[in-house]
Amino acid sequence: MARRRTTTAKTDTRGTTGKGNPLLLAALALVVCAAGAAGWGGWQRYEASHDDAASFAQARDDALAAGEQAVQNMNTLDHKALEQGLDSWEQSTTGDLHRQLVDGRDAFAKQIADAKTVSTAKVLSGAVTELDQRAGRAGVMVALRVTVAAPKGEPAVKESRLLGTLTRTSGGWKLSALGQAPVGSTGG
Repeated sequence: MARRRTTTAKTDTRGTTGKGNPLLLAALALVVCAAGAAGWGGWQRYEASHDDAASFAQARDDALAAGEQAVQNMNTLDHKALEQGLDSWEQSTTGDLHRQLVDGRDAFAKQIADAKTVSTAKVLSGAVTELDQRAGRAGVMVALRVTVAAPKGEPAVKESRLLGTLTRTSGGWKLSALGQAPVGSTGG
């Protein structure tokens, strides 16, 4: 009887026991974490750029900044730089308010030149009271301090609250109406 020869093959089991190179495992874990963080960050950025609340907040901030600046412009005028001041008024307005300023410009310029006054306004605070993005209209309330200096006497300082209506134009938000805010009584 012939004997059969059997051989046993030896295999290398070092890589299959679950104990791999620790540096390779750490690098792989870092790559997975970095990919996850990049994906999450990208998704957050996408959501923020397509968020209606963020868009509304930006429109509100733009309207408020334009409204405050326009109200300040409308309450600042120096008889020595009259044309520049009146140009600023016209650039800050639209609609009926703009037409009124253009139509009455010459008479008002003469009045200010004769009085030789300098008025400067400082915005104390402001708020958007309403905002309709679709219609392109906004309302603002602005508190400001106006100082009027005449050639003789002490400067007069007055604080007031004004309500303005803004209309969105191709040049941005512009004042289309401006008036005193009503002062009410809190007593009952």
